[in-house]
Amino acid sequence: MHIHVMGSGAGGGFPQWNCNCNNCKGVREGTVKASRRTQSSIAISSDGVDWILFNASPDIKKQMDDFPALQPAREVRDTAIKAILITDAQIDHVTGLLTLREHNKPWDIYCTEAVHDDLTTGFPVFNILGHFRGINWHEIKTDLESFTIPAAPGLIFTAVPLKSEAPPYSPHRHNTVPGDNVGIRVEDTRTGKNVFYAPGLGVVEDHVLEFMRNADVVLVDGTVWTDDEMSKEGISDKRAQEMGHINQSEDGGTISFLNSMERPRKILIHINNTNPILNEESAERQVLNNAGIELAYDGMDIEL
Repeated sequence: MHIHVMGSGAGGGFPQWNCNCNNCKGVREGTVKASRRTQSSIAISSDGVDWILFNASPDIKKQMDDFPALQPAREVRDTAIKAILITDAQIDHVTGLLTLREHNKPWDIYCTEAVHDDLTTGFPVFNILGHFRGINWHEIKTDLESFTIPAAPGLIFTAVPLKSEAPPYSPHRHNTVPGDNVGIRVEDTRTGKNVFYAPGLGVVEDHVLEFMRNADVVLVDGTVWTDDEMSKEGISDKRAQEMGHINQSEDGGTISFLNSMERPRKILIHINNTNPILNEESAERQVLNNAGIELAYDGMDIEL
C-alpha cells in the first residue's frame, strides 16, 4: 500500500493568508524554521498507479502539480484519481471538489449519509457538480462493517465513527450525529498491514483507541497544542474542543494516548498554523521528538 500526504495543514494552510501569528509571520520572514503546508488530504493506492483521494482540499491543484503520479498521462483529459473518500464535510476537506468539476465522467464519491446531506443542503457542492459530470454517491455506513473500492484491489476500508464537530453550516453543529466525522482504517490484504487516518478528532473513545492500537501507522489530528491556543494568539475565543479537535499537550490529550501505544508509527496531520510544533526548533517540537511522534509534511510518502 502506498500512502502519499497531499497536504498536512489545517484549514487555511501554513502560513494562513490573513494570519500574522508568531508562526506565520516567522515563516514568511525566515525567522522560524518551519515548512509550509497546504490543507490536509492524503491519497492511497494499492498498486502505485490508481489512487483513492481522501478529502479534496482547496489546495488540490497545487497538490496534484506537486505529485506527478496523479497527473494526466493516458488521455487528453485524465487523472490517476479513481475515487474520492470524504471523512467529513468541513470546508477544508471538500472545497477542492469544485476544482475537480471538469472530470470526464461522474466522480465515484464515498461518504456517510450525514456528510452527503450537508453537501446537498447547507453547502451543496454535490448539487453544483450535477451541472457538470455529476457524482456517483457510495454510502459509507458507520456500523464498522468493512467495504471495498473497485479501483483499489487488495485494500479493505472501515469507517470508524468519531466524536468531533460538524461544519458551521450544518444543522448538526454542536449536535452531531453518527457519520458527521469518521476515521478510516485501510488494510492491505497482501501484507496484512493497515493505516488509521483521522484528521478531525475531538474525543478518543475506547473503540477508536482499539483501532489505533492495532494500526501499523496512525495519521491523526494534530491541530493544536493546547485547548486555548487560538485565544493565546489573540485570534479567537473558541477552544479547540468547541471546534471538534483534541489538543496534544494536556491530560488526556494526543500525546498521552499515543504514548500508550507500542505498535503504530505515530504521525500528526491537520496541523494548525498557530501550533508551536510547526517550529522545528521549539520546545514543543522537542517533546514530540522525544516521544517518537512525527509530523506529516506535504509530499510525505509511506509504504506499508
